[in-house]
Amino acid sequence: MANSDFFERVYEVVAQIPEGKVTSYGAIAKSIGAAKSARTVGYAMNACVKLDRDLPAHRVVNRNGMLTGKHHFPGQNTMQRLLEEEGVEIENDKIKNFKNIYWQPPVNESFEN
Repeated sequence: MANSDFFERVYEVVAQIPEGKVTSYGAIAKSIGAAKSARTVGYAMNACVKLDRDLPAHRVVNRNGMLTGKHHFPGQNTMQRLLEEEGVEIENDKIKNFKNIYWQPPVNESFEN
């Protein structure tokens, strides 16, 4: 699958993340039928921020709730500020009550190869 197709699949899932919720790179990968591609989801998110796509990229974190993508956002603490504006509590670059605000994207069979 070409990177652009993969990235667009990622962006379709990211667009669905509800306000005040977060999901992980791995969960997105699994939902598009590419379970072992969490790192590539990260590349897509990095590209999304650089391309100024209108997506809630700040809602994508690592599997432990860490704001690992924060350095790809313009300005200081932008990712944290955006999450906090949605009511998400963060301490030391980690989401508090991660399990309570975690959103599991549905597996989309149309993405299966």
